[in-house]
Amino acid sequence: MYKNILVHALVNIGDVVLTTGAVALLKKAYPAARITMMVRPFARQLVENNPVIDEVLIYDYKSKGKSLAGMIAMIKEIRKEKFDVSISLDRKMRPALLTWLAGIPVRVGPSKVFDDKPSRVTWLFNKVIKIDYNLHNNLQAEAYQNIIRGFTGQGGSAKPVLARITPENERKAAELLSQLPPGEHRIALCIQGTFPLKTWPKERFVEVVKELAGKYSCSFCIVGAPSDREYADELIREAQLPIANLCGKTGLIDLAALLKNVDLFLTVDTGAAHIAATVDVPMVVVYGCTSPARWHPRSDKAIVLYSVEPCRPCQKSAVECPTPVCLANVTVEKVMAACASQLVKGVTRNEI
Repeated sequence: MYKNILVHALVNIGDVVLTTGAVALLKKAYPAARITMMVRPFARQLVENNPVIDEVLIYDYKSKGKSLAGMIAMIKEIRKEKFDVSISLDRKMRPALLTWLAGIPVRVGPSKVFDDKPSRVTWLFNKVIKIDYNLHNNLQAEAYQNIIRGFTGQGGSAKPVLARITPENERKAAELLSQLPPGEHRIALCIQGTFPLKTWPKERFVEVVKELAGKYSCSFCIVGAPSDREYADELIREAQLPIANLCGKTGLIDLAALLKNVDLFLTVDTGAAHIAATVDVPMVVVYGCTSPARWHPRSDKAIVLYSVEPCRPCQKSAVECPTPVCLANVTVEKVMAACASQLVKGVTRNEI
């Protein structure tokens, strides 16, 4: 019955990737519907030219000095599109308020999606999808898809769907990979998380890189945001190996094209791990304070490494927890064993 659907996911890069699996389920339920996705500017590349998304709305609601004017402009834009239904995958107040003020007749949202705290945002939904399980022990990708299942009444599951990799993305990836020295195995690294308690110690990455270089014929690169470049340079100096620093040199889809053409991706818990999952690259993901049961990439080629700690998941700062055991107990030996199993062809890739 719905022909024109707005989905909003004003969340971080990894979460936007995960929500695309939910949008794929929505598209399956309403194949003739036009689906528009509202995201923040940094996520544009993930959803434009995406096979399960027809249109994209960009909302930069944190722009300084533009809050009220931006809201009014977005309300007008939403109203102009005459959406039948809006679906909140973020349970955020601002986009829910926009859809209410724009007069979308059916407004769907979850009872919870990131935490168990009650929120008045649900007052703006006229169809609330009850999420009644422990979020920390279930995949976040499933939380998003449960919203769609609850709304459509249909079952099933879907993997995240990235925007199409274009020939230009492929050319950019090939150009960057040509900077790597010769080696039988190409290994990409993502070494810094969005906060310290997700970042496995740099000296341990150095040990792993040296051991891999000594055991296999490898060439290495480090990927990440522009702000990661200096940290990556420090690792390269300590490793004393010819590692290409590609931080800040790829767009999000360029990164997917690059990872599609490496043999192993060793990373901390970042959005890049979820991008990597969409291109089926073998990877090893090191978890710190976050829950791997919740944030595991949707890939059967991902080995996740973590230590079982009573304090996980936590929201502490590096000051409050200067020597996190969750990271310390993921040893170099464990990471080396996981990397070795990924590099040996024919080995079944299971969680360690």
